[in-house]
Amino acid sequence: MDEDLLSKADVYDVIIIGGGPAGLTAGIYTTRARLSTLLVEKLGIGGKASITDRIENYPGFIGGISGPDLVHNMEEQAKSFGMRTVFGEVTRIDFNDEGNVKKVFINNEPEPYQCLSIIIAAGNEQRKLGVPGEAEYTGKGVSYCATCDGAFFRDLDITVVGGGDMALEEAIFLTRFAKKIYIIHRRDRLRATKILQERAFSDNKIEFIFDSVVDEIFGQAMVDGVKVRNLKTGEKEGLDVNGVFVFIGLNPGLSFLGNIVKKSEDDYIIVDKEMKTSREGVFACGDCCKKNLRQIVTACGDGATAAFSAQHYVERIKGEEYV
Repeated sequence: MDEDLLSKADVYDVIIIGGGPAGLTAGIYTTRARLSTLLVEKLGIGGKASITDRIENYPGFIGGISGPDLVHNMEEQAKSFGMRTVFGEVTRIDFNDEGNVKKVFINNEPEPYQCLSIIIAAGNEQRKLGVPGEAEYTGKGVSYCATCDGAFFRDLDITVVGGGDMALEEAIFLTRFAKKIYIIHRRDRLRATKILQERAFSDNKIEFIFDSVVDEIFGQAMVDGVKVRNLKTGEKEGLDVNGVFVFIGLNPGLSFLGNIVKKSEDDYIIVDKEMKTSREGVFACGDCCKKNLRQIVTACGDGATAAFSAQHYVERIKGEEYV
């Protein structure tokens, strides 16, 4: 929805920060509870799910469903119940605890959106290698999204860095385009789900380089190769590739929060079983929370729980709670 059509004078029952599966599920539940709901999304609806080629482990879809299709259905479902959306980056949150009104500032604009409760579903961001050449060649051979950029590497040799589910899923997807894929992983075994390992090991386009890290990315106008270092022997060698796809983990994108809520040492939001944060009226769900399993299905469960908790909080401060 066009931001100009949204009134900043309104006080929404709920503002949801983040439009991935957790935020969309929260939106479905809050709007069905007839809470006025505004979802704020920084980039595009769906988060990482929207750029995932195939999702095989979401219940109910034998053979899987494409990520874009799944999140589109979620978005349309939430909108059908009345969820409104604005695009922008949350830059600050202010509180007026006495009046129960929270203020959410977007894009450093002076006028905030206002609400009674907040659900943080901000997800996380791709972790960078932090090596020479990475920043210089981002968009020139360095990528963090196989479905976005894979077609640019048709019949070329590339490398995927990482050993988890995302790394193997994206590497398998890239076999549609690349001539050869080298998967570089810092350990001697993978942490990815076994079925993904079986598929990767059986694909003759994929070759593994274990116990190794990328020390440098080099090239001229585009990426021409990487320097690889074996962590056990210290031996270094050059690897001629034209693409580097990085999937080494994720970091929460929560700089806008500051110290508003309690976070873990690695900067994830700490919540209880009801998705309540340390701040009254602020809830969190999905991949931005401290948790063991980050999957679409768990994000959706978190979103439903956060919405239920927010509903009871809003009804309580309005004097409408069913006791």
